Amino acid sequence: QVQLVESGGDSVQARGSLRLSCAISKYFYRTYCMGWFRQAPGKEREEVATIDSVARTTYADSVKGRFTISKDNAKNTFYLQMNSLKPEDTAVYYCAADPLSYCPQGLTYKYWGQGTQVTVSP
Repeated sequence: QVQLVESGGDSVQARGSLRLSCAISKYFYRTYCMGWFRQAPGKEREEVATIDSVARTTYADSVKGRFTISKDNAKNTFYLQMNSLKPEDTAVYYCAADPLSYCPQGLTYKYWGQGTQVTVSP
């Protein structure tokens, strides 16, 4: 069973920064597609960023230039660096992983973390 454990959620003021981490309990995770998602109250879950097995990345338009997804294969961990945070970034953030080596749009991820709260105040 693959487990994903997130950390790094917090409350910050606008224009601040946070880094979310997602540790994955799977040795071969480096071949996986991995992504970050978020869900704000009353809204649908949205894809924020993805990174595939060869480190190609995608970003939602709303976070381009502010967020960076990355991974550290040696630590079995991937990250979401969030800069210039805005109140509209407030949400529960989830990491996800799938054994597929690339990240097609609309992929249904097989494994999910428990979520971590990010709150950005004006």
